[in-house]
Amino acid sequence: MVKATTLFVCQQCGNEFPKWNGQCPACHEWETLVEVSTKDIRKTKSSHRSSTTSPISLSNTVNKDIVRVSTGLLELDRVLGGGLVGGHVVLLAGEPGIGKSTILLQVADKAGCLYVCGEESPEQIKIRADRLNIKGASIELFPETNIEEILTTISKNPDTNLVIVDSVQTLWSDGLTGVPGSIGQVRYCSQKLIELAKRLSIPVILVGQVTKEGTVAGPKVLEHAVDTVLYLEGERLEELRLLRSFKNRFGTVDELAVFKMGEDGMEEIADASKMFLDDELISAPGAVLCPIIAGARVLLVEIQCLVVDSKIPNPKRVSQGFSRSRLEMIAAILQKHLRIPLYQYDIFINVSGGLKIEDPGADLAVALAVYSSVKNKTLANNSCALGELTLLAGVRPVLQENKRLKEAKRLGMTAVYSNNTSKYLPELIKKVFK
Repeated sequence: MVKATTLFVCQQCGNEFPKWNGQCPACHEWETLVEVSTKDIRKTKSSHRSSTTSPISLSNTVNKDIVRVSTGLLELDRVLGGGLVGGHVVLLAGEPGIGKSTILLQVADKAGCLYVCGEESPEQIKIRADRLNIKGASIELFPETNIEEILTTISKNPDTNLVIVDSVQTLWSDGLTGVPGSIGQVRYCSQKLIELAKRLSIPVILVGQVTKEGTVAGPKVLEHAVDTVLYLEGERLEELRLLRSFKNRFGTVDELAVFKMGEDGMEEIADASKMFLDDELISAPGAVLCPIIAGARVLLVEIQCLVVDSKIPNPKRVSQGFSRSRLEMIAAILQKHLRIPLYQYDIFINVSGGLKIEDPGADLAVALAVYSSVKNKTLANNSCALGELTLLAGVRPVLQENKRLKEAKRLGMTAVYSNNTSKYLPELIKKVFK
């Protein structure tokens, strides 16, 4: 009798091992190895070993015009690079209750699709559709989680405009022994959907859940296999939602779409800067405006800082939406070159609207916000700042500066502090707070 071969697969990183360990030798996470049988996998794969493809010379390859299909939401189209492409596989991730199913139901209504509902029943989706005033005449609901049944149904409808799978963690295959959501099931089922999407040239959107660490649940190979990875972010008690692109084979990455969660679903915000600013731009100590780059657009956001006396030996450096390590660097620059005893103060930084800034062009705005809070001084009304700081307190120019200045002027900024004001931070601060 042949003994079935088993492997132990890490649920965190996807590496395989011949024996069980309490700690994964690759990613060093504890209690993440799960036993997976390979006996049925070999049977499943045996029928796909023959191949009719052959190598093709790159010089003989003919370019094909990419035809994009609109999702019906202009903001989503922009993040995708102009719309969906035939065979385009998109992974949409986000925390539970953030609005993934809501935005996809709106897309399904406008584009028409086969909606594979694994997490909710058709009756539950109907309740949401009624709340969003969606008739759903172009939506075909398919309450199934078995991947073989799903593939068969899609193959019978090759003219389908779009396939939405909500969610990939609920799918399972007859050929695997793991439970739905296990790394083996997610990897196998998603790969089969990707192969079918490429063969039939049908766009597919996969919904992925997010772990407590903020990453997509399941194997990391899932993010590598799809064409586009989108993250929907926001606070559930607030109405603002941000859709970010972290990978896109058919467009640019780091794109940002802004939505507002309302009674009728996701509302697109074309002029996103106004969502992050008050109607009256009145300066206050510790508040500085900064035009940042978010993909192809410029957003004018408010950097808020609060500096208070510290009661502990190691002062706090708390940052929301801005790199904590970069905040510590800016604090060290101010302490060294402006003789400010920041070792006596706790520093709190917040970016308005829940945005996360990775743009180094916000360095100067953060430095001015810290100085403004320490000295209890305000910047001029309708002013903003942009510039990257060096460890020697130099102020460097930023990328796409003209584009940022144009957006700042459009929003009523009359004074812009930058590398053009002064190339040395202490001198610039003297000019700003004269």
